[in-house]
Amino acid sequence: MPGFLLEVGTEELPASFLSDALVQWQERIPQSLEANSLKGDVQVYGTPRRLAVLITGLPSQQPDREEEIKGPPAQAAFKDGQPTAAAAGFAKKQGVELDALSVRPTDKGEFVFVQKRIPGRPVAEILTELVPQWIWGLEGKRLMRWGNGDARFSRPIRWLVALLNETVLPLELVNGSKTIQSDRISQGHRVLHPEPVTIAQATDYVTALKSAFVTVDPEERVNLIKEQVNAVAENLGGYTVIYPDLLAEVTNLVEYPSAVVGKFEPEFLELPTEVITEVMVTHQRYFPVFKPGSFEQELLPNFITISNADPKKSDIVAVGNQRVIRARLADGRFFYEADLTKPLDSFLPQLEKVTFQEELGSVRAKVDRIVKIAEQISNQLELAESQSQRIQRAALLCKADLVTQMVYEFPELQGIMGEKYALASDEDAEVAKAIYQHYLPKGAGDVLPETLTGKIVGLADRLDTLVSIFGLGLIPSGSSDPFALRRAANAVVKIAWFDNLPINLDNLLAQIATDFAAKYHKDQALLTTALQEFFLQRIRTLLQEKKQIDYDLVNAVLGENDPEYTERTLKDLLDVRDRALYLQQIRNDSTLDNIYETVNRSTRLAAQGDLDTKQLEPTTVVRQELFQKPSEDALYNALIESVPQTQAAQQTRNYQLLVAALTKIAPAVSNFFDGPDSVLVMDSDPEIKRNRLHLLGLVRNHARVLADFGAIVKNL
Repeated sequence: MPGFLLEVGTEELPASFLSDALVQWQERIPQSLEANSLKGDVQVYGTPRRLAVLITGLPSQQPDREEEIKGPPAQAAFKDGQPTAAAAGFAKKQGVELDALSVRPTDKGEFVFVQKRIPGRPVAEILTELVPQWIWGLEGKRLMRWGNGDARFSRPIRWLVALLNETVLPLELVNGSKTIQSDRISQGHRVLHPEPVTIAQATDYVTALKSAFVTVDPEERVNLIKEQVNAVAENLGGYTVIYPDLLAEVTNLVEYPSAVVGKFEPEFLELPTEVITEVMVTHQRYFPVFKPGSFEQELLPNFITISNADPKKSDIVAVGNQRVIRARLADGRFFYEADLTKPLDSFLPQLEKVTFQEELGSVRAKVDRIVKIAEQISNQLELAESQSQRIQRAALLCKADLVTQMVYEFPELQGIMGEKYALASDEDAEVAKAIYQHYLPKGAGDVLPETLTGKIVGLADRLDTLVSIFGLGLIPSGSSDPFALRRAANAVVKIAWFDNLPINLDNLLAQIATDFAAKYHKDQALLTTALQEFFLQRIRTLLQEKKQIDYDLVNAVLGENDPEYTERTLKDLLDVRDRALYLQQIRNDSTLDNIYETVNRSTRLAAQGDLDTKQLEPTTVVRQELFQKPSEDALYNALIESVPQTQAAQQTRNYQLLVAALTKIAPAVSNFFDGPDSVLVMDSDPEIKRNRLHLLGLVRNHARVLADFGAIVKNL
């Protein structure tokens, strides 16, 4: 079976484009083949100078297929049983005789159809059409034009290899006056093998390039880099951390990876470890080397870089790398020492010169809002005065390091340097730690703040951002979320859930929105509603994706357009979490099945009554003198017995008590509906009907303490 190789040779591609392009081709090329009734094993390769795909197991041509083609209406195609010009024209266009036409009824009347057998096309012909689509269809940031044509790609294309087995597939990429024709000639490593590489047949590709010092498989390069880096670190008497982002980037910067060891003066180790690693990892793409067994990560005065040069010239490469990092660390030491000459709080006035958002003013103004919100949260949680004071101090200082020289030069160190400078300024240790931790979590899967002070300041910071940006109408839509508001809202919920913080989010949003609306002349009610809906959506997503709760159970605990559930959810984030988890638990162990039918049936019928959904006590809403059957008495008494358990479940969030009560009520409900003493709920007497609907409404209301059973799907 044919194998096909396509290699697009380029000038050095950005690592980010290469990574994205590989993903795009891995997804799109199989889809493109399938759309043309072709199948094959697709393997995508890439280095900084090339993108390639090797497809094996291709058929030599498409399979033949049957296709039914719809023609003109039968009324127009035939008159008095004879074909008209319309029928003849349709038959001629489709290349068939008139007797091949058939008439078939459709939703829009009778039409003429023809059944055609379409022979499969040769795979070479199809690939000739598809390859340009694969190349020019790649998406990326900052695509460029080159030469005098309009073709856009990440970097200029220099050569093209296209082989179907051992035969060159004739292709042309035209870019103005420049035409690149396909061939079997590729290029090896720029330094180690500057000569052209002739590829005899498609399946020789990986081996042929490897002999020219090019490892085309990114996964193989990843493994080589990890092995080399770990081995070098071990030889130095230490260990390294394989940072995923760094590994991905350096993998796409080299064709023949070679680990190079560098060193720097030990006196630079007096700098905070985070400063040195930031310089190495983010700015220079080096792997730091740590001392083994250290309680805190202590560095050795070495680093490891991945070179694409001749391994025999590693000493020369190391000298150049050392010169660069020495200069960067010297800058870092200067900034660090300059910053330490002043206490951290002395930087606060400079925050007035830093804009948070054009309409919202300076970062200093944001800090004032954070301080106020942190105080509101502290009051909600009824924290001790000493704890509240630490929170207020941390809130005041949480952004001060943004105007230090170190963070100005290395923005990624915000918070980290704030903690260092706070400790150097003799601030409380918990205050210092909170300055760093209030940024956590920085992304999905990141750790959460450890200290209560860091948690509260982090919540205040995010709530201010959410209310302020929403207040300006800059609500996230689609994939656009420039202020990372979804991430901020997720963090608020995660922190509350993880640490069991009983914050009343509904109250906080109302307070903050009121202050914002008053200052900026906005509609407080509309702003609060938009924030509530946004948080409900984030809670819904977190319950389904992070807590693995079935979608219908999430609907049941959040309610569907139910203001009572909305208010309850936002007032008690812990309660909605616990109810969702418990519902999933009783579904998994089948306890839910024992109460589902009776509660759900009661809920559906109760909707036709007028009983308040918060009412639990039967004695005030049910008239015993209207009972006509023993089943009504039995259900009434069962409901009276359930009230204490339901109330206890509300107060303690021990919903096992509630489900036990509902399980006990279930036989009485079943007998009420279907037993020997069953009743007709919708009685002709309106008072009896209302009384019976109240009984069912009470069953519904007890169940509503846990969830809206009407939203639960049976046997999901």
